[in-house]
Amino acid sequence: MWKWFYPLIVFISYLLFANEVRAQSDSSLQGYGIELNSLAGRIIKHTYKFTAPIPPLSTAFDLNLVRQTYGKKDWQQRRNYPVIGVGITYTDYGNNKVFGNCVGVYPNLQIPLLRRNSFELTLRIGDGLAYVTRKYRASSSPIDTLNNAIGSNVNDFAIFMLDFRYHINRHWQTQFGASFTHISDAAYHQPNLGVNMAGVHLGIEYFPISYNPKRIVKELPKLKNRWLTEIRAGIAYNEANAPGNPELPIYVVAASVSKRWIGKNKFFTGVDYVYHESTYAFLKYCGFYKGHEVANAWDGTVFAGNEFLLGPVGLVTQLSYYYRETYLNFDHNPLAEKIGIKYYLVNREKGFAKEVFLSALLNSHALVAEYAEFGTGVSF
Repeated sequence: MWKWFYPLIVFISYLLFANEVRAQSDSSLQGYGIELNSLAGRIIKHTYKFTAPIPPLSTAFDLNLVRQTYGKKDWQQRRNYPVIGVGITYTDYGNNKVFGNCVGVYPNLQIPLLRRNSFELTLRIGDGLAYVTRKYRASSSPIDTLNNAIGSNVNDFAIFMLDFRYHINRHWQTQFGASFTHISDAAYHQPNLGVNMAGVHLGIEYFPISYNPKRIVKELPKLKNRWLTEIRAGIAYNEANAPGNPELPIYVVAASVSKRWIGKNKFFTGVDYVYHESTYAFLKYCGFYKGHEVANAWDGTVFAGNEFLLGPVGLVTQLSYYYRETYLNFDHNPLAEKIGIKYYLVNREKGFAKEVFLSALLNSHALVAEYAEFGTGVSF
């Protein structure tokens, strides 16, 4: 992929320059740009169950269409004017016969951590969908069964990038840093260990008008550090270890309390109950705990975390501890992580129901996904 990476940069740069005269007459394009990165790293063997051979080098090419926010919404000023974007990443893991190639498409947010003159330290967080050309197949060919990491072609795709950026002028900037990508299908199909790649990247960014549109700076409303009680219900699906390997539902109910702080974060803690139909099916099939299958098919956690508030969107990070596990406990690991988003249909300071939201959350154990939960909730 390296042989065409730099010619592609030159070609896209030519197209941008060819349109610059026309673009300069349209001030509405200020802050819009295109970013290109070349990534290199290795697959991380994150569990002993990951038996596929690790290639010596994995590479990726990332294209990101970006927009620098300027304070049109209050949350943009509260978050120090982040960059929003939509990215496309092509990954060659270095062994196409086992891992195949991956194309991911994802919305992303670039948060400034430090700014000093022309230098900037940023964190980019993105999550979306990916298509993987190779998946596990139970066949007589040994090369098909080497990949015990990916059970389906369509997967979740997450990317994290820590960048050191240098603004050459108002059109161009360059960046380098560390990167991490993850793909998995959240156990919708087995196997589901996922593939994690860590490495470094180098890239450039071009803005036809300017990377730095005039910012709106105003006195923002002071938000109270309010307490809320939240009820959330969700559903997920995973593949059962039973005849036919059916995809069966997982039901989630959670209750928590939260406290908003510095107007842009929300700390929360609570408890949940999760019932696994797939575990119930396994127990019925194997004849274990006859008459008590339901009692051994649910688990629950106590959890705490932080939600980063971005206007109508919240980015959720959560750490959980199991107070009870199902018969099929997850590698005897009492800890779990949950990340995802909430989209607020209602978010107000007064009234009985102050928040009503939709949620998409991924539950995982040390980078191995267990299920993807989609739900709704309300806060009082």
